[in-house]
Amino acid sequence: MSTYIRVVRLPYEEPFNLNLVMTASNGNVRGRSEFYVGASELICWADGLEAFPQHARSVLLWEIGSERPEDRWAYYFRLRVFTVDAQGHSAIQFKFNNNWDLPDREITEFCLRSDPAPINRLGQLFRVFANMQHEVLEWSPTSGRLFASIEDAEQEFASDR
Repeated sequence: MSTYIRVVRLPYEEPFNLNLVMTASNGNVRGRSEFYVGASELICWADGLEAFPQHARSVLLWEIGSERPEDRWAYYFRLRVFTVDAQGHSAIQFKFNNNWDLPDREITEFCLRSDPAPINRLGQLFRVFANMQHEVLEWSPTSGRLFASIEDAEQEFASDR
C-alpha cells in the first residue's frame, strides 16, 4: 500500500455544495469517508495548504460533522495538518467516523508524513479542483493529478499496474 489521498466529487447540489469521497493511506492504514461540504470550503483548504507552514508550530484544522451523539451528525471528518519539528517536517492527520451504532461503527485515525512542499502542492490541486472541472484529485508526496472523470482516473490506474 502506498501513501496517497484521493478525492472523488460526486454529483450533488453543485455549484454550492459538494459530495466528496476521500480515501487516504499512510502506507499501513487506509481510511475512507463520504461527506458534504460547501464548494467555497475547498478554496479555504487550498489557501491554508498552499501557505503551510506559517511558523514552526503551524496547525491547520478542518472538521465537518461531530462525534458527539447529542449533535446528531451522520458522520465526522477531520483533516489536521501540522508541523512535527522545528525544521518544518509535517504530517497530515485524518479521522473518519461514520457515527453508526455498534457493531457497524467504523472509525479510522492515522497520520501520513510529508514535507511542506508536497502539502503546498496539495493546496494547489485543491484550488484547481474547486473549479469543478475535475471529478478526481489524486495526491501523493511525490506527485499529484486531476482527472476530468472517474473513468479517466480508473483507466490511468489500470494502465499504471
